[in-house]
Amino acid sequence: MPTTPLPRRAGMRIAAVTALTAALTPLSGLPAAGAAPMAPGDNGTVKIHTAPWDGVARTPYGDAIDEPRVCRFYLDAANFETITAVTWNIRTQPEVPSGATLRGTLNLAGGIGHTEDLNLPDGQYRLAWSFAGMTGSEREKTFTVDCRSSMSTPSPGPQGGPPAGGGGIARDEAFTTVAGAGAVGLAAVGGVIWFRLRRRTHGA
Repeated sequence: MPTTPLPRRAGMRIAAVTALTAALTPLSGLPAAGAAPMAPGDNGTVKIHTAPWDGVARTPYGDAIDEPRVCRFYLDAANFETITAVTWNIRTQPEVPSGATLRGTLNLAGGIGHTEDLNLPDGQYRLAWSFAGMTGSEREKTFTVDCRSSMSTPSPGPQGGPPAGGGGIARDEAFTTVAGAGAVGLAAVGGVIWFRLRRRTHGA
């Protein structure tokens, strides 16, 4: 049976790999089919920031933080380049009939801007935004409105009056049964030792 020499097999494999590489190289340097170039504003983002309420301070305008859990809040837009307006809407997540919603237009100057302070009932929401000329579908993110967890319950203060002067005990309850028994026992042992030492001193 005729056989193919090993050098010839190796040469055929190298030729096949070279041909495949040449065929795929142009594809790797090109954008995927149907992909559109980035439009002005495509890098923009709308962030959720805390608004002042019940002593909580406002997250500064333009802050890089994005807060997924808030109570009172506002929307802060940045990096929209030449875009002058962004349309936004907020709906319950998952969406429910007659659920709370908010919508509006965020006017921008220099690619940045923010809404007025907003309020919604506690729950999970979906924020979506879009603008004229954007690439692809509207952008979105989810966040939670939760005012209840921000209400701290004050811890109970010390009970009873201030401690008595000179190391006195503040309350009778502090002198527990165990502590009292221990103190009485210690005093009794001390008395026995003192009595025995006194007898030895006097030769008894």
